Amino acid sequence: MDPIWDDVEVRELLSVLLSFSGEREARAFLRDLLTESELREFARRWQTARLLDAGVSYAEIEATTGLSSTTIARISKWLKEGAGGYREILDRRRSAR
Repeated sequence: MDPIWDDVEVRELLSVLLSFSGEREARAFLRDLLTESELREFARRWQTARLLDAGVSYAEIEATTGLSSTTIARISKWLKEGAGGYREILDRRRSAR
């Protein structure tokens, strides 16, 4: 297991994220927790994972999201060799369609 999950506060945050009863709670909590720029950054990273999964080129992703090629490469690496989080959610959302 990744050592980050040994941190008590990180585990508490995970517990909170799993406790939302709906979108309203999630929106309110995330808006209080994160700045607008942090929310947008997370959204762009998720968008990048989706675009990479769809086979979109780095150059097009960079133009679309404004993320650097380094960040796109990092997301690509996590998508292929990470903990499996991106892949699991991408596959789940694909099969739900």
